[in-house]
Amino acid sequence: MSAPPKSDAPIITSDELAEGDGFVFGFPTRFGMMCAQFKAFLDSTGGLWRTQQLAGKPAGIFLSTGSQGGGQETTVLTAITQLVHHGMLFVPTGYSFGAGMFEMENIKGGSPYGSGTFAGDGSRQPTQLELEQAFHQGKYIATITKKLKGST
Repeated sequence: MSAPPKSDAPIITSDELAEGDGFVFGFPTRFGMMCAQFKAFLDSTGGLWRTQQLAGKPAGIFLSTGSQGGGQETTVLTAITQLVHHGMLFVPTGYSFGAGMFEMENIKGGSPYGSGTFAGDGSRQPTQLELEQAFHQGKYIATITKKLKGST
């Protein structure tokens, strides 16, 4: 789908998800929903679902869309159903990113549901603000994951 291959990126299998304490899932949007490739990956987690190995684990979502009206919030809202069936805990960032959430001078993806960027035709790279929001989201979910892990 016009994305260059990422041969140096590690590839995780769906069974390896059981080893994680928490997750931040990232994927591009297709027509306001999760892309088919990531949906297929989650479809392969039936064994984990059957045994509820992901239940109680926190998860967040970040994404990219081709345009500002590309469905950043609808993509997260429709993807939450995957987390719910596994019994996972959706962790939105809310407005915890502070002033960066209210940026109006520059184009910025993301929302209270999670960080995001606008990919355009694939040539646009995330802005510094979008990268900062993504870093914040990762740190935020890691903090929550650590708290939940410590309470068991």
